[in-house]
Amino acid sequence: MVNSFSRSTSGHYSRKGLSYGSPRVGGHRKTWVSRSFHILVGTCLFVSFFLAMGCGYIYVFPSLSQAFHGYGIPKSIGPTGTCDVFEGSWVPYRGYPLYNSSECPFTERGFNCLANGRKDNAYLKWRWKPKNCDIPLFHVRVVLEKLRGKRIVFVGDSMSRTQWESLICLLMNGVEDKKSIYEVNGNKITKQIRFLGVRFSSFNFTIEFFRSVFLVQHGWVPRLGPKRVRSTLKLDKLDDISKDWIDSDVLIFNTGQWWTPGKLFDTGCYFQVGKSLKLGMPITAAYRTALDTWASWVETMVNTNRTRVFFRTFEPSHWTHWSDQSRRFCNVTQFPMMEPNGRDQSPFSDIIQEVVKNMTVPVTVLRVTSMGAFRSDAHVGSWSDTPAVADCSHWCLPGVPDVWNEIIISYLLADDKLTPQ
Repeated sequence: MVNSFSRSTSGHYSRKGLSYGSPRVGGHRKTWVSRSFHILVGTCLFVSFFLAMGCGYIYVFPSLSQAFHGYGIPKSIGPTGTCDVFEGSWVPYRGYPLYNSSECPFTERGFNCLANGRKDNAYLKWRWKPKNCDIPLFHVRVVLEKLRGKRIVFVGDSMSRTQWESLICLLMNGVEDKKSIYEVNGNKITKQIRFLGVRFSSFNFTIEFFRSVFLVQHGWVPRLGPKRVRSTLKLDKLDDISKDWIDSDVLIFNTGQWWTPGKLFDTGCYFQVGKSLKLGMPITAAYRTALDTWASWVETMVNTNRTRVFFRTFEPSHWTHWSDQSRRFCNVTQFPMMEPNGRDQSPFSDIIQEVVKNMTVPVTVLRVTSMGAFRSDAHVGSWSDTPAVADCSHWCLPGVPDVWNEIIISYLLADDKLTPQ
C-alpha cells in the first residue's frame, strides 16, 4: 500500500512539474516560483509518506500490533461483546504451518498426513479470521513465559488428545533444548492410555491429557440386568479419575465423538442413574444429564478463581452417506467447502452452551463446530497409520486444532489472573 501510494504521488508531481516549468515565465520570477514549488511539493511528499505509513500500519498490520500487545479477543465473548471470535471465515495465510509434525515427537503418526503420503499442502495454509477482530499471531516465547509454572489439563476423547499434541508441538518451537521436554512417565503416545503428561522443564510447566471419552463413569452391568446390557454409563457420577483434574491452572474439556448408537447400544452399553437402568433414554437426554453432572462437579470442586475452564463444542466430521444410510465414505477435498451444508449445527453443541449458560461459575465455551464445518480438506482421510481405513473425523496435524489452541492462548494472554510464576 505504501509503495503504490508513493508511486501515484510521484507520477502526479512529475506531470504538474512539466506545466510549471514553462519557458514563458521570466528568469528571476521563474527561479522564485520554482523554489517555492519544490518546497511545497517536498512538504506534501513528506506528509504523504507518513500518512501512507500510518495507514499501512493500521490496515496492513493490525494483527501484528494486537499480537504484540496480547489483544484481539475480548475477555467476554458473547452477544454483548465487541467481537465474536467464532463468527468468521477461513482465509489464506502464508505464515502457516507453525510447526513440522515430523520434528515433533509428540505427534501421533496417524495424524501426520504429509509424512503418511499426502502430496498437496494447501490445507495447511488457511487461518481463521473473525469478522470484527483478529486472532493475535502466535508468539511462542511470549506464550512460554505466560505458562511458566502452570499446569494445563486436557480432558476428553481423541479429539482432545489431538489438541493436546498440537499445543505441545506449537510450544516446542520456542525451546532450544528439545531434550528438556519429555513425557513424565516415559510413555509413548498411544490411543488407549488414560494419562499422558509432557513437562517443559525449562519453564516448569506441564501439559497433560486424561482420556475420558464420556466424562462420566463407565461401569459394568448391574446384577440381574438384561442380557443385552453389557456395561453402563453412570450419568450421575463423574469419571473416577476426575480428582486428578482439580489442581490445574487451565482445564479444557470435550466429549461427543463416542455418544453414538454404534459406540453405545451396539456394544451393549446403556445408561444408568443411581441404581436404575434407563434403557429407553435417548442419547441427547443422556448427554444433557452427563453434562449437568459435569457442571455440578466444576461448581463444587474447581476453584475458578485460579483455574480457567474451557469446554469445546462438537467437532464436525465430513462423511458422505449412501442414500440408504447403510454405508458411508470419506472424500477429503483439496480446499475448504464454500458452504457448511448443515454441519455447523449439532445438538451436542447446543446442549453444551445451554448447560454452561446456567452455571454459577465462569466457563468459556469454545464454539468450534461452525468453523470446522467448512474444513472438509483438513481430515486425515487415508493418510494415516492405517490407510485402509479412511478417517473423515480426525484432523491432520498441523491443522485445525492449531487454531483452537491459538484461540485459547488468546484468552489466556488477556487473562490477568494467569500470571507467570
